[in-house]
Amino acid sequence: MKRTFLLLLPLLVLCNVGFAQKSNILKTDIKFQLKNLGIKTGGSFNALQANINFNPDKLDSSSIEASLDVSSINTDNDLRDSHLRSDEFFDVQKYPAITIKSISFKHKSGNNYVGQFNLTIKSQTKQFEIPFIYTTDATSATFKGGLKLNRLDFNVGPKSLVMGNEVSVSIEVQVAR
Repeated sequence: MKRTFLLLLPLLVLCNVGFAQKSNILKTDIKFQLKNLGIKTGGSFNALQANINFNPDKLDSSSIEASLDVSSINTDNDLRDSHLRSDEFFDVQKYPAITIKSISFKHKSGNNYVGQFNLTIKSQTKQFEIPFIYTTDATSATFKGGLKLNRLDFNVGPKSLVMGNEVSVSIEVQVAR
């Protein structure tokens, strides 16, 4: 079960989709999920920092860079969290952060966008296309998105017959305008 939480890595990618300046993040909800023994299990990450320059009218000059503190992983099980922080999974002593950096953005329709991002986990960088919804009100902007990744592509945990490789990550970030 401990190994199922390796999926948290993709969460960072989603988070990058909708961040504002580090001091202007109002709310984050970064969750991950995978199958362990055929049962869906997961957790969340709680410490995100980001620099966001996202303008839907100027997508060519928009950018998002984010960093997720891997030690903030929370599966509601202290023993499992410690195991996930160990060198067998995330190795937080050597790789304390998951990072994401935007490459480009495209407007799909309405409030729907897609971004190309470089996601780095444990010194492995892979490119992902991440769809997201961008909404605003008078005081804030909200980004909602998600992605799926293979934990083994990032050397997170060993191959396993009981723990799935595919991790689903959902991200919702609200920032001050």
